[in-house]
Amino acid sequence: MTLASLLRAGLAALLLTATFASPGGAQERSVRMLSTTSTENSGLLSYLLPIFESKTGIRVHVVAVGTGQALRGARNGDADVLMVHDKASELKLIADGHGIERREVMYNDFVIVGPRDDPAKIGGTNDAISALQMIKKSGAVFVSRGDDSGTHKAERRLWRAAGIEPEGRSDPWYREAGSGMGATLNIAAGMNAYTLTDRGTWLSFRNRRDLEILVEGDPPLFNQYGIMLVNPAKHPHVKAKEARALIDWITSPEGQRAIGKFTVEGRVLFIPNFRAKGGS
Repeated sequence: MTLASLLRAGLAALLLTATFASPGGAQERSVRMLSTTSTENSGLLSYLLPIFESKTGIRVHVVAVGTGQALRGARNGDADVLMVHDKASELKLIADGHGIERREVMYNDFVIVGPRDDPAKIGGTNDAISALQMIKKSGAVFVSRGDDSGTHKAERRLWRAAGIEPEGRSDPWYREAGSGMGATLNIAAGMNAYTLTDRGTWLSFRNRRDLEILVEGDPPLFNQYGIMLVNPAKHPHVKAKEARALIDWITSPEGQRAIGKFTVEGRVLFIPNFRAKGGS
């Protein structure tokens, strides 16, 4: 069995165990969500979902994976709701008939972090493309998630814009972690290396060692999150009623206020931005 097959089987098994019976034997009202590691690592879902569950009695079972794997899971009908952060891939999922009713929920941004002594001298440039070119020229180590996540997709777009196509097998300065954001930050901290991270995970991250934010505020670092229903016409087992209840609550004034109130050390991690006529 290939690694991709094992990952699909493991994801399906995780979601299958999240289905259904409560300890008392009665079937609970529940919904299955595929979301990104950034919403999990930051603590947002642990804060947000209990509010929804207490109001509706609908339990939300989350599997947090990279955006690429979450999108593949949605194509397989392995969830009811999808919340990820790569708009182009989300719209492709809709065009292919596997997702519907997409709404934009919130945003934050990506930042480039690196060692305090900054061997590539990117600090203060506020230009992500130039910063990546400087990292490549210096030969300083850059750790990529390398996992087809939303962050990894954003990173690869930035490299392409910089005119660079780094490969872990041929470029010794470019290391692919194949891991989630927290694990990738741990590797970067251990190697005193550069990496790209979403701000929410960075603010929640504790093992920073000598890492600090060096590049931020550049428009290409904008990071939008979207939520959608896995298409019940394509996947009839989808719990459309419960899934829509979750989507409606997250994009309601109450849900949006809750997102905006979520902080770590006094810092807001996600900015709610649903608009009733927005999304796709």
